[in-house]
Amino acid sequence: MQIGPYNIDNPLGLAPMAGVTDKPFRQLCRRLGAGLATTEMTTSDPGLWHTTKSIKRMDHVGEPGPVSVQIAGTIPERMAAAAQHNVEHGADIIDINMGCPAKKVCKAWAGSALMRDEALVKRILEAVVSAVEVPVTLKIRTGWAADQRNAPTIARIAEDCGIAALAIHGRTRDQKYTGSAEYDTIAAIKQQIDIPILANGDVDSPQKARTVLDHTGADGLLIGRAAQGRPWIFTEIRHFLDTGELLPEPGLAEIRDILISHLHALHRFYGEQAGVRIARKHLGWYAKDRPENAAYRAVVNRAEGATEQIDLTFNYFERLANQAHHDQAA
Repeated sequence: MQIGPYNIDNPLGLAPMAGVTDKPFRQLCRRLGAGLATTEMTTSDPGLWHTTKSIKRMDHVGEPGPVSVQIAGTIPERMAAAAQHNVEHGADIIDINMGCPAKKVCKAWAGSALMRDEALVKRILEAVVSAVEVPVTLKIRTGWAADQRNAPTIARIAEDCGIAALAIHGRTRDQKYTGSAEYDTIAAIKQQIDIPILANGDVDSPQKARTVLDHTGADGLLIGRAAQGRPWIFTEIRHFLDTGELLPEPGLAEIRDILISHLHALHRFYGEQAGVRIARKHLGWYAKDRPENAAYRAVVNRAEGATEQIDLTFNYFERLANQAHHDQAA
């Protein structure tokens, strides 16, 4: 998959998710098989560029390229300036958010709300593409509502404006994340435009990845919620797409090592206090499929320091391993 000058030989991308796809998680997913990882949404409001949160989001030191940074906003000139600002801070690709269904984003007419104003979409895309030398990508939904699926029109506008690749979530804005994603709209768009298409929505297994690629003809996939607590899904999908074989589930020791390396990265990146707090949601996602999860979260959420958080996590996996050994011996 070619995005501007970048040849993405692995068609699996980590979808941008607010509060999730920070630098430690992006690096982890890249290490585990994602070919591209886009940052969480960054604001186009210049008054917020120098907050602690924004500065963290623009830290790409040591991050494998190409670095894809997502920007959000409604004013073409501000979006253009935000693109330039992020390129100056290390962005190799600028991604424009017109897919976020969150109420607070759409209330400001950003995110997927922009799909209601095709003329404004065109002005934003033209402004951003002309403002930077790096490739610009776009993420959209199939439309604003079930009776307003205008993604095909937006896709043609995007291609005409010089957008380098288009990601499409197979839901309308009013669906948010409910119901099931549909892929017919993505398949239809793939037939009508020539730029790379990435399909997004409900890709949660190697088999589903193969089905969605076959159904849509997409050039790649974006994986979002299914990677929360299961970042090795990229390894599993890539192996299946390459060989047709399913990998065995990772063992307890492998999961423990992935999780603890993630904790160390969070503590280093945010500092101990903030790192421990931010790590709690990731720990909850890692534990969500295990019957012991409630007890584990109750214990680990009490951790106030980095060492305590890591020790509790290590001990949790030791208990699981000992229980598994006991069950096998019984």
